[in-house]
Amino acid sequence: MKPINHHLSDDILMAYSAATLPEAFNLMVASHVSLCDECRARLESFDAVGGAVLEDARTAPVALSEDALAATMALIASGDIDIGKAEAPPRKGGVLPGPLQDYVGGDLSAVKWRSVGMGVKQAILPTSKDASARLLLIPAGAAMPDHGHNGIEMTMVLQGAFIDDGVYFARGDVEIADSDLDHTPVADIGEDCICLAVTDGPLQFKALLPRIAQPFLRI
Repeated sequence: MKPINHHLSDDILMAYSAATLPEAFNLMVASHVSLCDECRARLESFDAVGGAVLEDARTAPVALSEDALAATMALIASGDIDIGKAEAPPRKGGVLPGPLQDYVGGDLSAVKWRSVGMGVKQAILPTSKDASARLLLIPAGAAMPDHGHNGIEMTMVLQGAFIDDGVYFARGDVEIADSDLDHTPVADIGEDCICLAVTDGPLQFKALLPRIAQPFLRI
């Protein structure tokens, strides 16, 4: 695998370490650090600092209510606990990193693609409602519609590459876009580009047709 050149920010990694990110963003971070030695090392350093702070902040034990155990077991049984940070060890081989394989139920052959037009396909992944995660397949040489953002959009390349304003993003690279950026990513002509994209707000499409299709495609 070629070196990764575009990494996660310290703010994102610290938020992941502190368990304050939405599930979709947890999935992005877990997938990236399973491929990126540099970001994994930085995350481990933040985890170590957080652990030391908690150790120093320990106070006298607090008594639990009589029904604490029963309430906890009921919450676990209901499936309402968000364990977005938990991940299995990275799997070897395949296009999808280990955390993504857990969500999809396998590698690319298990992805349930849905056409969104012009050869582009997507597969929306089941995450909590505060942010969305999807896999995108963009044909080689194809451009995504020009768009802006109502929040944060993070896009990680899993196969192929794309170019955005002259910047090249290949496997493992992450592009972080916010409300200050309008762009038109273009898939490299070498092969179809497959990405993981997570957002915490709808995109702002410039052209009429993408705006009409937006509610149906949940982008």
